[in-house]
Order: sequence, then C-alpha cells, then structure tokens
Amino acid sequence: MTKLLKKNYYPILLILILVFSRLIPHPPNFTPIITVALLSGYIFKNLKLSLFVLLVSMLLSDIFIAFYTNMIFVYISLILICLISNKVIANLDYKNLFLFSLVGSILFFLITNFGTWLLGGLYEKNISGLINCYFLAIPFFKNTIISTLLFSYLSFLIIKLPLYKKSNLKI
Repeated sequence: MTKLLKKNYYPILLILILVFSRLIPHPPNFTPIITVALLSGYIFKNLKLSLFVLLVSMLLSDIFIAFYTNMIFVYISLILICLISNKVIANLDYKNLFLFSLVGSILFFLITNFGTWLLGGLYEKNISGLINCYFLAIPFFKNTIISTLLFSYLSFLIIKLPLYKKSNLKI
C-alpha cells in the first residue's frame, strides 16, 4: 500500500495543483496546463500516465468552471502537445525548454483560436473572420507564452533539485 501510494503521489498532487490553478482567479490563459502537456513525458516517462494526468486535470476543473463550446479544440491541442513532447523531450535542457514552451504555446494558440472561430458566433466564417479571430486573441497569446515559460522553467528547476531526485517520484 505504501509503495502504491508513493508511486501515485506525484500524479495525484499534480492533478490537484492543476485543478486548483484553473479555479483560482488568474489572468486569462495564465495557467500551468501547457507546461504539464510539455513536461509530463519527461516527468512520468509514460505516455498513458501523462495523458491521464492532463485529461483528468482538465475534466475535473472543467466540471467546476463549466463546459464551453470549443473545449474539444483545447483538449486536442493539449493532447497533441503531450504526444509531440513525449517523443522529443528526452534530451530536455534549459536551452531547448524555451523552444518547446514557445512551440507548445503556438500550437495551443493556433488550434484553440481556430476552434473559437469555427464554433463561435463572434467572427465571420471566412478568411477575414479567421484572421480577425487570431488578431484579437494576441493579448491572450501573450499570457499563454509568459505563463508557459514561467511554469516550465519553475517546474524544470524543481525537477532538477537534489531533493526531487532523492524522492524517486519519477514514474
């Protein structure tokens, strides 16, 4: 029982932190969720567990926040980021973490705003409406980039701490 609890401690803790981070007041798009999609493959070394933590965190917080029109595009973008990072993140360091964070933020921005344009009623359903959707989302994109970089580097620093390494929480 103790071994099972220790093995599942970090994923459960991460889920709770992510749910909480989406529920507390915060600037739009300023959460660590893209960071989890990026780093879960590095932390867990297990794609199924990475996707589980990501999706359970999102679903639990969406239950409290309420479901929204383009949530399928949010989930698709996060799953795609997780799948891609799981394949390429084995050699993660401080230098390429910046690139991974930037690419993850861009993918999230492109996919979710396409969903907003496609499913929402705010924009005309033509190329001009799509461009307008992306243009008006730039302030949110700024928050996405800043939060992803901030949370990615903080998480990576914690992962590299000797105390974390001694805990053997990598799964």
